[in-house]
Amino acid sequence: MTHATQTWASPQHRRSVVWIVALATLAIIFDGYDLVVYGTVLPTLMADPTQLGEISAQQGGALGSYALIGVMVGALLTGAFGDRVGRRKMMLINIVWFSVGMGAAAFSTSITMFGALRFFTGIGVGGLVATAGAVVAEFAPPGKRNLFNAIVYSGVPAGGVMASLLAILLRDAIGWRGLFLIGALPLVILLPLALMKLPESPAWLQSRGRSDEAQQVCEKFGFPLPSAAPVASTEKIGFAALATRKYALGTGLLGMMSFAGLLLTYGLNTWLPKIMADAGYNANGSLAFLLVLNGGAIIGGLLASKVADGRGPQSVIVTTFFLAAVALVLLTLGFPLPVLLTAVAIAGTGTIGTQVLIYGFVSNYYDTPARAAGVAWCAGFGRLGGIVGPVIGGLLIGAGFANNVNFYIFAGIALAGGLVTWFVPRPAGTVSPVRSSDRPAPTTVDV
Repeated sequence: MTHATQTWASPQHRRSVVWIVALATLAIIFDGYDLVVYGTVLPTLMADPTQLGEISAQQGGALGSYALIGVMVGALLTGAFGDRVGRRKMMLINIVWFSVGMGAAAFSTSITMFGALRFFTGIGVGGLVATAGAVVAEFAPPGKRNLFNAIVYSGVPAGGVMASLLAILLRDAIGWRGLFLIGALPLVILLPLALMKLPESPAWLQSRGRSDEAQQVCEKFGFPLPSAAPVASTEKIGFAALATRKYALGTGLLGMMSFAGLLLTYGLNTWLPKIMADAGYNANGSLAFLLVLNGGAIIGGLLASKVADGRGPQSVIVTTFFLAAVALVLLTLGFPLPVLLTAVAIAGTGTIGTQVLIYGFVSNYYDTPARAAGVAWCAGFGRLGGIVGPVIGGLLIGAGFANNVNFYIFAGIALAGGLVTWFVPRPAGTVSPVRSSDRPAPTTVDV
């Protein structure tokens, strides 16, 4: 029997899942763009007070964190409502939300207005990030869930690459406001496609006792019927499930793991261009480091996800965290440019790429009744790290510390993230490590 037969129930099933993964990936690309583009325009905003006002390094770090506070709020709100409202509705709402916020931010006239709109945008970004993992976990076939999650969440560094390239190519022509307006394009590109091609999760419908609707979705899109039984009235769902004996310890450690991953992701994405500019590189040269950081995350994250589908994601995440620590230390040693770029690419794999793997790990750690809440917790609590990362960089730069200090601190955090990941237990009641190929597929069947 062929592997394709085991993976896909029919050609229509495969086409439908490809559409879902593509839509989720495109949404996350724009999320990544929205969050990373700030780092590309920050040097301009700090150098030209006529844009928004006088911005110090500390204020620059704070402005970077406002969006991440919004992401945390959006992720936690999605966790509270996503397992009750459904995956499709949450995806559509959040696409509209972050697109409107991004477009409005382009018309900011003051630091206060800009910061408020970055917070507003972040709410939609956080909701989408939290929902995408649950969507992919419930539609992806066994043996491909880490890969498909990596494809989707590689949209974050892909969005970073897009932001870096467009800033290099278009910054002088359209300015920072034009770069922000690009972030509103999902309203006209992504939303119409999602309305047509994104179904509700049959596994979620089944878990809510809506079996007839689940069957209709399966017939329309070619999905096999899910095996998930309706949630018993006494079974806890959403955030309540995370506090049960089955998940409590793992949930706490997963949150700490994501805290470390997102601190590194947003600390580097916000301040790497500024650090390299201070080291003597011109504007395009400093943005090139950001491009390599995110490019390394895409390639390294996808390769690591293939290994994770075979070995399980936990040991792979430990390894990539440690690689990040080594690469960040190498950046302080004054090597020639080719070596520095290689180290930046490895750092991208071990920081942003690691966070891609973390989302896949978390999505498959929880069962359907707790999945959206689990991913939301990871994304939400992790965003505290995303908030702290830009602030740490801003405080250190503002205080006049050498650039090496930033890299040493980030390397120490990567080591801590690897250690926390090592101690994440299996969910209580399971007998083997969490692997996407081991867990029963809620929307596919093995034949």
